[in-house]
Amino acid sequence: MPSMSRQGEPTAGNSPRYWRTLDELADTPEFREWIAKEFPHGVALEGLSRRRWLQLMAASFTLAGLAGCRWEKTEIAPFVHRPVGRIPGKPERFATAMDLSGEVTGLVATCVDGRPIKLEGNPIHPTSLGGTDSFAQAAVLQLYDPDRSRDVVARSDGQWVVRSWEDFTAALRQRMTATPNGENWVFVTSATSSPTVRRLRKLLEQRWPKAQWFTYEPVHDDFVRRGTRDVFGVEARPVYRLDQARVILALDADLFFESAGHVRAARDFAATRDGNPDRMSRLYAVETRWTLTGSSADHRLPLPPGEISAFVAALETCLARLAAGESLPDIGSTSDQSPRAQYRAAFLKAVAEDLWQHRGRSAVAAGTWLAPEVHAAVARINRMLENLGGPVLYIPVSDPMLARSAESLQALHELLASGNVQNILFADTNPVYSAPAAMKLHQLVERVPFSVHLGLYADETALSCRWHVPMAHFLETWGDAETWDGTYTVMQPMIAPLWGGKSLIELLGLFLDPRKSAQDWVQETFQTRYPHTQGSDWERCLAQGLFRDGTGQVNSLTELADSAKKESFPDAVQRFVAGDKPTEDAVSVLLTADYSVYDGRFANNAWLQEWPDPVTRLTWGNAAVMGVETARGLDCKDGSVIRLEVNGAALVLPVVVVPGIPPQTVIVSLGYGRTAAGHVGGLATENIPSVGVNAYALRSHASQFVFSSVKVTKLPDSQPLASVQDHHLIDRIGLQGRVERLGELVREVTLQRLTDPHEPYSAEEVVHHPPLESLWPEHAYEGHRWGMAVDLSKCIGCGACVVACQAENNIPVVGPAQVMRSREMHWIRIDRYFTGAPENPRTVHQPVMCQQCELAPCEQVCPVAATVHSHEGLNDMVYNRCIGTRYCANNCPYKVRRFNYFYYHKDLDNPRNEVQKMVYNPEVTIRSRGVMEKCTYCVQRIQNAKIEAKNERRPLKDGEIQTACQQVCPAQAIVFGDLADPKSAVAQLHHSNRAYGMLAELNVKPRTKYLARVRNPHPALQAMESDESAANREHTA
Repeated sequence: MPSMSRQGEPTAGNSPRYWRTLDELADTPEFREWIAKEFPHGVALEGLSRRRWLQLMAASFTLAGLAGCRWEKTEIAPFVHRPVGRIPGKPERFATAMDLSGEVTGLVATCVDGRPIKLEGNPIHPTSLGGTDSFAQAAVLQLYDPDRSRDVVARSDGQWVVRSWEDFTAALRQRMTATPNGENWVFVTSATSSPTVRRLRKLLEQRWPKAQWFTYEPVHDDFVRRGTRDVFGVEARPVYRLDQARVILALDADLFFESAGHVRAARDFAATRDGNPDRMSRLYAVETRWTLTGSSADHRLPLPPGEISAFVAALETCLARLAAGESLPDIGSTSDQSPRAQYRAAFLKAVAEDLWQHRGRSAVAAGTWLAPEVHAAVARINRMLENLGGPVLYIPVSDPMLARSAESLQALHELLASGNVQNILFADTNPVYSAPAAMKLHQLVERVPFSVHLGLYADETALSCRWHVPMAHFLETWGDAETWDGTYTVMQPMIAPLWGGKSLIELLGLFLDPRKSAQDWVQETFQTRYPHTQGSDWERCLAQGLFRDGTGQVNSLTELADSAKKESFPDAVQRFVAGDKPTEDAVSVLLTADYSVYDGRFANNAWLQEWPDPVTRLTWGNAAVMGVETARGLDCKDGSVIRLEVNGAALVLPVVVVPGIPPQTVIVSLGYGRTAAGHVGGLATENIPSVGVNAYALRSHASQFVFSSVKVTKLPDSQPLASVQDHHLIDRIGLQGRVERLGELVREVTLQRLTDPHEPYSAEEVVHHPPLESLWPEHAYEGHRWGMAVDLSKCIGCGACVVACQAENNIPVVGPAQVMRSREMHWIRIDRYFTGAPENPRTVHQPVMCQQCELAPCEQVCPVAATVHSHEGLNDMVYNRCIGTRYCANNCPYKVRRFNYFYYHKDLDNPRNEVQKMVYNPEVTIRSRGVMEKCTYCVQRIQNAKIEAKNERRPLKDGEIQTACQQVCPAQAIVFGDLADPKSAVAQLHHSNRAYGMLAELNVKPRTKYLARVRNPHPALQAMESDESAANREHTA
């Protein structure tokens, strides 16, 4: 580990220093050499063969071997006969939804000539309100993935044989006839909120009463269910209405990723972060890992996994004391006077008093991996704070399709081991990959005489079954879902099934009435659910994507059945403040869902694999993420290789060192190490190596997420990482000026300073410079002047804008080898900055795209005028002029231009790969090798809106044009519009006292302005954090 000492380093007054990496903080010689190279080649590529590189390039939408494309099916080819009323090339939009692990997100699909190319949030759906996440954005790439299953196959003598659906149906009927009451039949499904699936299951249970059903999700909320059952008497799941909360405490709860309605949660939270003192919230985070929630927190306390329960117990006793009318003593005056203990005590007291002062307007949330006892305590705390029914809702869970996963898996294992299963159906689930290795589930499944797997891919579970049948993508079939508040959501097909797949509804329908289609079953459910509706109501449901009859009431639990005995106030407080003393042999490992591949189901999605993790900035794989102290104790750095051993299982992983991870703690993402994902994620049958390491190997039934006393061994090897954390660094006029100017890229202000009436705040005045004058007369823009505003106070760093931009603008995937060479092609990057002590820093996320400078430095150096200004002020690219000198990228101060080192779409020239082209936006040019590209402000959307307004003989409306990044953003952090209209939202934001132009002192006049991030720190904690002696407060003994 490099030394963190910064002796003699120049500073810019009292401005906080922001840094992206530990090497940048230490200002190592390697870091200086890296940023000195304009186009660094940088990384050795040992272990990555030319063959593997070619495989990944081919998998970037254009895998070879599509000879089986069925050209006779005109549903997926260009129209032979144009449907009535359809204008070729004119986009059409239809409402649908995506159900992921039982959580539904309302969507609107954009289709061109009958093929979906883009998904947006449904603005009237309560779970999205127009926003989405990266998984929904990448769903169109999964739809056109050539690795998806195309045929019904059966295993015969160890070989897969292609069969027909008729063959499978005949075999299924034969097994059904042999078991008229369902004896020895087992159904294993993923979690789903579909009312139709729930209804079909009930009908099938009535016909087959002895059949057994199991629901399995590898990333589950079983501990939440058990904890709420202990206090409410019934299982429940919490839902948070953050727009009603003024104080929020997140206990390793990723509210913007894992919680129910996480897209809506981001929107609600962002609404309270605009600097308005009447509604400004304060967010505390106590967590082991870095979450999106912790990145947005005003105060964050990193704790090892075993100490969060101690914090919760201490908090509960503090609140009980306040509820009894007693004040909290100076709990910092303990025998331990270390900065670490004193800060813990101050943090606990500040949180308790702040929550108590905001009773009924606060929320306490706990992460799904925390013990049931913690969730029970959190429910009691929310009840004590009068939050139930307001900012916090506990919704009862009685749906059998959302049953507890760990218990289901254990029961399934015992049943398979007994040998009493003769028939088993796996539907959209992959337990052979994600189940604990000790279960040896693949061997047990292979012994079942009749086993069927329904899935998008022939995955690890499919390889253990005797039949595999292709599943229809959710954009190819009818379906429905139900939100936590009871909103009925319908899914309708955007395109006919590309490979003849069937949905779970259709497969279950084969057991009941094969004559009915999925649409029949869904429409029956709607009519059963709403018996007094008419045909027009169904049509309205399809048009809007949802239906609410106005009679639904949210059943939120408010009465507790538990009266657990609490620890005494002094004992609980002292136990937390003292904490556990870290020892070298007491390393804990926490397994978490991955921001890119989730639980592994998206491992073959190249857009997600190349999407950087919000905090580690890692792509194409997982790693052992550890903090500065742990890395120093193990003598590790980025790329070091370690072995983790616990309970007879072992993992070998590369190391990524991230500030803010507690000592003796290692974080590992799940979902990698797939052996049957596909040509992107790994395919052992074709010698395609896995991406990352399978962390499920550590799991056991007793330990699902947290492992203590893990043996860690540093190995002599090293492994290059496809990380983007040091890429495209902005070198601000040389190394001498870099430190002084670093704090000005990201600007923060406290709420108190922002609202100070005696000293008005101006973000632009943070940087002082002489008057800016141009060397030549500037152009006067008389028409539209397009501009953008990015609110850093609302941005949560989720990165959905990156994937949305990729889907909208046909941005290629380059693979890990090219990422290591700083050649990733994303038009938007999310710069992640740290500030503060490396042991516990704060973070700020800053989306950076082309700033559309009016005095663009790139234009001044292009010898062929390939980058020029439009009459509306856009910095346009003329691709057929570009000769690839890269002078523009060299002269861009923001480092936002991307160069095509290769023709990443080469295989599209092969007519056999016609289906691959269906993912691309026809309104955006496919760029070739040797061409520079960058953000265009989604100029195609601008032109479409202008044409439509002209045809309708009306002016453009403010907000009518939305860029892809703006439309996807769940927090509404991005606003686009016409600066020439002083009433437009973007013009008003540009005149905000929080608005500033990044590097505007260079006189480039960027059209994009940022709004300084507003923090709302607690006064007592702010004083401690500003004290230099407390810089290492959390982990200094």
